[in-house]
Amino acid sequence: MALYMIGIGLNDAKDITVKGLEAVKKCDKVYLESYTSVLQCSVSELEELYGKKIILAGRDLVEKKAEETILKDAKEGNAAFLVIGDVFGATTHTDLKLRAVEAGIEVKVIHNASVLNAVGITGLELYKFGKITSIPFENKNVKAPYEVLLKNMEAGLHTLFLLDLNPAKGRFLTIKDAVEYLMKLGVTEKTKAVGCARLGSDNPKIFYSDMPKLKDVDFGNPPFCLIIPANLHFMEEEALEKFQQ
Repeated sequence: MALYMIGIGLNDAKDITVKGLEAVKKCDKVYLESYTSVLQCSVSELEELYGKKIILAGRDLVEKKAEETILKDAKEGNAAFLVIGDVFGATTHTDLKLRAVEAGIEVKVIHNASVLNAVGITGLELYKFGKITSIPFENKNVKAPYEVLLKNMEAGLHTLFLLDLNPAKGRFLTIKDAVEYLMKLGVTEKTKAVGCARLGSDNPKIFYSDMPKLKDVDFGNPPFCLIIPANLHFMEEEALEKFQQ
């Protein structure tokens, strides 16, 4: 009896690791966290490969009803909690692990790729990223993401902005929305940024330009993120030039 917390990668059903797939197949109940990201495939495709019925786990279920669902199932048998990307990309998942441990449930974690390392495809050096921040839908009076940017820039560090999403309602904060938000707070038109969509997929969209031009780019389907680089190494510059169009 155990709770398997399994990262399933960023793209489709086949992104799960062999170890993760083996764990899923021996679980009695399989939950898919469905509110922090979105895959480029349907739930039915996951079910076909995994050979298991998948229960969608929204924020309310994970944060307020886990004791009567996920943790209850893990006490009675093996339960899987699937997370798009890596397991601990959101603090709510750490909270679930702690609650499971407190309830005396064995927790087994199986990691996978996440947006935090997939951004390396841009050519920006991962160890030069500073604090990561998120831009929410309701951001009229929110200044924290901009303040994070300023602190990162002072330290010579790149800034990754994760953009808000609500897959259940089909809502996704776009790169255009993020650019407009940052420019209202003081980011200049000459500032260059990297817009990214569907990192980790077979058809990611990456575009590097000044802020105004980014607003006119069609990035296609979500999920989206935005990067404002700090001082660039010559190799980073060369890599980013490949994403100018």
